Amino acid sequence: MNKFKVDKKLLKYLDISIIIVVILIVMFGTLNIFSVTQPINKAYISFKALRLQSVSFILGIAIMYIVLTFDYTIIGAYAGLFYWSSILILLVNRIVSAATFGQANWISIGPVTFQPSEIAKLALIIMIAKKLDDMDSKINNVKNFSIIMIYALIPVALILPDMGLTMVIFYTVLGIVFVAGLDLKVIFGGLAALIASIGLIWNTSILGDYQKDRLTSFINPTADPLGASYQLVQSKIAIGSGGLTGFGFMHGPRVGGGFVPFASTDFIFTVVCEEWGLLGAGFLFLLYAILIYKFIKIAKNAKDTFGSLICVGIISYFIFSIIQNAGMTIGIMPISGITLPFMSYGGTSLMANFIAVGLILNVGMRKKKINF
Repeated sequence: MNKFKVDKKLLKYLDISIIIVVILIVMFGTLNIFSVTQPINKAYISFKALRLQSVSFILGIAIMYIVLTFDYTIIGAYAGLFYWSSILILLVNRIVSAATFGQANWISIGPVTFQPSEIAKLALIIMIAKKLDDMDSKINNVKNFSIIMIYALIPVALILPDMGLTMVIFYTVLGIVFVAGLDLKVIFGGLAALIASIGLIWNTSILGDYQKDRLTSFINPTADPLGASYQLVQSKIAIGSGGLTGFGFMHGPRVGGGFVPFASTDFIFTVVCEEWGLLGAGFLFLLYAILIYKFIKIAKNAKDTFGSLICVGIISYFIFSIIQNAGMTIGIMPISGITLPFMSYGGTSLMANFIAVGLILNVGMRKKKINF
């Protein structure tokens, strides 16, 4: 049991405020999930989604605690094992899904389903942070840059055509290499290449019709308001009608009436805006801002490059996910299926986010060497 105990000398460096903020966001998210997973006719109350999200929350807290018990430098020593294990899982899932015509994003083991890509994102962050630490952050070296890109592209090749996850990986890696000192010319070149690649693969089978519809509906949402643009149009109406204070908990006419598809997952921000209004959205963004500020502070005070870059990768992932998710509900970003951290319904995503927070807290607790 002593293996899973945090030394008391380290506890004074544990930022409890981060845990409190995360719990507040999860509780707020769970309220909204409960609200929109009720039967439309309100004939009875369903606790299924609430129960599953609560179990994931408890498991997430437990896993986060376990992450705190290990020095993150030990985690770094096994970066290769974590990374290649996640790649193997993605590869096996890809092969099995292709053979059975199943959903490539999920693995089912009995009654339990999980998204291997959520674990792969964290493994990639740890791997790239470790490699850059070993390279002394000499990212502008052609050989070193090529190695980092190969590590980033392998999981991308296995998750395509999921453009949402591809964008998450791209911006997460971009954040890490930017802080590591990558030349801005290379960064802008990478952004240009990303935009150009979308144009090149538009007429191929890599992008499905539904993905093309999402992109075109983002560019011109009024072109097909009852088809490809339906979700976005309904979301914008719901958000706009929420006003300053919203319609109130469980009283959102559009999200509660089933007019906004995937309201408990991809479009949970729409629920916040319609039921809690601008004040509710502002409260949520305030909590996120506090969280990101705390994360950045830990990243700056980390005792080594590896710890700092782990934090940067997680910060980049959270910032992009928040901007992308909220942005797509109001039409300023394309609909991608990226969930809102700690808010959206989904056990794997929630637990992966708790692991991410555990890693950052781990770095923060060990910012100084402890003498025993």
